Parts: sequence; C-alpha cells; structure tokens
Amino acid sequence: MRRGRPIITENTQAYTFTRRAMVLGAAQGALAALLGSRMIWISVAENEHYKLLSESNRVQMRLIPPRRGWIVDRHGQPIAINRSDFRVDVIPDRMVDQEKVLAELTGLLALPAEEVERIKEELDRAAGYQPVPVAENLPFEKYAAVTVRLTELPGVAPLRSFSRFYPEGAAVAHLVGYVGTPNKEEYEAEDKSPLLITPGYKIGKEGLEKTMESRLRGTPGAQRVEVTARGKLIRELSTLPDRSGGMLPLTVDAGLQAFAARRLGPESGSVVVLDCLTGDILAMASMPAYDPNSFTDGISHNEWDMLADDERRPLINKTLNALYPPGSTIKPAVAMALLGAGVDPKQIVSCPGGYRLGNRFFRCLGRHGPMDMHRAIAKSCNTYFYSMGNRVGIDPLAAMEKQLGLGARYDLPVVSQSYGTVPDTAWKMKKYKQAWTSSDTLNAAIGQGYVLVNPLQLAVMAGRVASGLMIEPRLIRRNRPPPRPLPMPKEHFDIVRSGMWEVVNGAGTAGRSRLQLDGIEMGGKTGTAQVRRITGSQRGQGGTPWKYRDHGLFVCFAPTSNPRYAASVVIEHGMGGSRAAAPVAKDVLTYLFDKPKAMDALLAMETQWGGTISERMEAEAQRWLAAKAAGEPADPA
Repeated sequence: MRRGRPIITENTQAYTFTRRAMVLGAAQGALAALLGSRMIWISVAENEHYKLLSESNRVQMRLIPPRRGWIVDRHGQPIAINRSDFRVDVIPDRMVDQEKVLAELTGLLALPAEEVERIKEELDRAAGYQPVPVAENLPFEKYAAVTVRLTELPGVAPLRSFSRFYPEGAAVAHLVGYVGTPNKEEYEAEDKSPLLITPGYKIGKEGLEKTMESRLRGTPGAQRVEVTARGKLIRELSTLPDRSGGMLPLTVDAGLQAFAARRLGPESGSVVVLDCLTGDILAMASMPAYDPNSFTDGISHNEWDMLADDERRPLINKTLNALYPPGSTIKPAVAMALLGAGVDPKQIVSCPGGYRLGNRFFRCLGRHGPMDMHRAIAKSCNTYFYSMGNRVGIDPLAAMEKQLGLGARYDLPVVSQSYGTVPDTAWKMKKYKQAWTSSDTLNAAIGQGYVLVNPLQLAVMAGRVASGLMIEPRLIRRNRPPPRPLPMPKEHFDIVRSGMWEVVNGAGTAGRSRLQLDGIEMGGKTGTAQVRRITGSQRGQGGTPWKYRDHGLFVCFAPTSNPRYAASVVIEHGMGGSRAAAPVAKDVLTYLFDKPKAMDALLAMETQWGGTISERMEAEAQRWLAAKAAGEPADPA
C-alpha cells in the first residue's frame, strides 16, 4: 500500500457525486428559467408581433393592376383600348437555374432564337425585382402548358392580364405613343411603388400615353389570399377592386386620322387638319411610323434597327418635331404683313424672271410680267415678294408671321415640340452677332433662309387666315372660351383669301387639285422648299438622290365661302407642293365632305401602291432584311 494517497471510502464517493449533481442541476435550472422567461416574453410581450408574422406566412396580399383608361376620338370611337391576354414573365431573383428554365420555356412556347437572346440580355440588365417579359398575347394552350409545369419552373410567372391595343396601329403611333414595362429609373422615381414591378404592368412611354399617365393609370386594387408554405393558393379571403383609369376624349376624328395616314401612302410626310373656328385638331398624321402594338408587346432588335436606320425617320413625329423651310406657303402671312404695312394690293411689280439686289440676281419661278398681290399669290411670284418684302423690311414680316402662329409653342399634352425660327434683326444679332441684310430679307420673304416651321404651325397659320380668329390648337376635348378675332381689318383677310382661292380654282399653281364637289371650293397655297442649293442642271431633280430633293408643301382651307377646316401637308423630298402635297390635301378635305367618294379613290390608290399601311410595312421590313443580309443600302424608292 502506497503512502500519501487518500483512502476512498463509500462515504467520500457519495459526497463527491452529490456536489456535482447540485452544480449540474443548478445549471439546468438556470437554463430552464432562461428559456421559460424567453417563452413568456414571446408569448406575452411580443404576442402581437409574432401573430402578425405567422399570419403573413399564411395570408398574402396581392396587388391588382388597374386597367388603363381608354383614349377615344371626338365621336367616342376607340383609339387606344385594353384587351385581355395571356402572358409569361420571369422574375430574376426567383430563378434558380436560368439556362434550364429558358430551355424549358423555349420548348413550351416555341420561342425563336432572337427572342431567347433578348430575354437573356434583359435578364442581365434587370434588377432582381424587375419582371422580364418572355411572351405576350399567347394562345391559351401555351399559357396552360406553362401553368401546369410551374413547380419545375422557379421564377416563371404566367399571368392573365390586360394589354394595350391600338386598332388603327401605325396611323395613330405618333399621336398617342405606346406603353411599356417600367425601367429602374421610373421605378425609383415613384418611390419604388410595388405596382410598377407587378408582372405585366405597363406605363406610358411616349405620346399621350406618357403625358396623360396620371389620368389614364387608374388606382390598383388588392386581394388577400390564403396560401400554403410553398405558396400554393388555398382560397381568396377578400378583394378590394381596382378602379380603371379615366377616359381621355380627344378632338381628333379617328376616321380622318386613319384616312390621312393611309393617303400619305409610301411618302414620308405629315398631314394636320384643324377646325378653324375652334382650333380642334382633327387629324395629326405623321408617316411612315411604327406600329405601337409592336412596342407594347416588345419590339425585336431587327425591327428597332430597321426603324432607327430608315432615313425617312419613322420614329420622329413630323407634325411637331420636324422643321422645314415653309417655302411659298409663307406668302399669305407675308401678304398680310405687307397690307398691315400700308402696301397697296393693286400696286404692280414687273417680274422679268427675278429681282436684282446689288450684284446678285434672285430668281423667280418664271417670267410673270406685271403682278399685283392677288396674282402674285396665285402664281407664287417670288419677284413680287422680293420687291415688297425688301421695301417693308423683315421686322414687320416677322411680327405678322408670329401673330399668325409661326414659331409658336402651343399648350398641348405632348412630350416635346420643335418651335422653329421666325427670324428678325434682333434674332440674327443675338445668334450670330451679325447685322441683318437685305439678302436675308429676300430669302425670308419667300420662306427660305433662316425660316423654319413645323407642320402644325403651318396649319394654324392657314386656320387663322381662313377664319380671322386667334385659334389655339388643342388635342383634349374640354370647354374653353371661343377664340377672339385677330386685330387686322376684314378686308385684309379677304384679299389674301381671294388670292388663295385663285391658287386652286383659277389660273394658279394647284389647279389640278380643286375639289370635285358641288358647291364646295378650297383655297390654298403651294410651296417648294430647297434642302440644298440646286444648280441649273439639277433643277429637274429626277436623278437627284431622294434626300436631296426639294420638299413639297401645301396649306389650305375649305369651304372658301365660309371656312371651317384648315390643313397643312408636307411631303418630304416630294419635289414640289403642287405635284406632291396638294393632291393629298384635296383627298383629305374631300373625306370631310364626301367620305364614300374619298374612300373609293383611296382604295384605288392602295391597289396601285401595293397594299395598306400594314401590308406595306411588312413588305418594307422584308426588303430591309434582305438588303441588310446582302450588305446593300435600303434607301426609299
């Protein structure tokens, strides 16, 4: 037996076990007390908090997107409406295997390679919360095929919703614009509104759809639903219905708008028609244009490239954002200025084929001989307006042109306007730090030089001359005071209108475009605007490339006996107002007085042109794709 080791007895073993048990029991008791305290805290103090969390796991709130308000014409005919459709989106932050999901969707929906590439690019750019459209306007069979496989397709969101539809397609593109999926900037600009990330929800992106968004959007509804832990719907608990956006009544005549767009045919140009007693815009067509339904559904890269590369500028609203020298269409305004400056309308100016200023000879369109104001308007004699314009000076001319609506900004619900230029002595000094010259006056007196206007301004000028009223163009139907009379003598308007009557119905420049209607006559003024200096050998323009040919313009009003409608027509590179623009104006005004006759003529023309707008757009797209594949330019014919 070794010395120094304590002897272990039964009593010492019992004492050691009892001490350890007490320590362990105390630790367990403290832990139990801590857990009990925590449970009491959760069940009593935080009862409401965890009850709400539990409820949110079981009950979900879903937004119900509102339907957009309709856009209708002056007669209540729809211009932009909603139609139900089936669609499929993907939510980036819910996707587990992007490649697998896209491969499944490609097979189920028969997606072309170009669409798959688009989806991938948008997924790369999209924020996690932002739905990416896969396909819209699906037949029910394809929608159902995706729906039954949702458990295999995480991140895929099939939806039955409403989509925007424009019955007249391209004819109203620049008038109403289009809608599209909100982008990140728009989402953040509205304080990250959950409505904007609802799959399938779209907002106005252009035109009236954008500027009148607050009126058209409506108020979203909400739906409380009970779901399983995996999100499967059990039942609907309660629903707060959405409230549709308000209807937007326009001053436009949808039938006239569509006719004007179709009548422009294969040309690049615009038509504006006003009620010259009220200022109501009855038509505002710009062609060629895009199909807003394509933009709403999601435009392809090829279609976008075709529109962006087309030198006829189908993405530009030519009625408001394209500027042109007005050419001789400005002469009625110049004549009003001359009368206001005291020029005798019977005073004769001899036209030998032009006007000499110093060493420079400014040419006329012909050798007209003796010209008074009436004949000068009818024959569009530059020499008369050179001479009288130089006598009066630019400032009175510019003041009258502005009073008749040129260079003005109008209070319209549009995204943008280009105001153009009505130059005077102060303008040139401010812009170029140069003094105004007599040469500048001569150019301005015939609508060339620094003068630039848009087609809406030309239509307003024609309407004010026709009615003698200070009309302001408007697009939205609402009550407002009648326009006040312009502060010019009635006889001044009569003299100018008489000259414009002669242009169409007498020995003027647009005799071939007189209305073929009993008792209804049109007054007008042709214009030809150069886009570059033309030498004598180029004056025929037949072999000149399209983009270098002169613009053709025409302003008019009817009936001349009691003017009610005014219009402007611009045909880009149409080589003359009488040959290109005046016939379009003739048919558009004929539509207002004799619709069946105008439609018969249009159908005959469309047969000659090779189809309606949609058919020509499709043919143009195929021609563009073929030219692109062959590496050839696709210039307009």
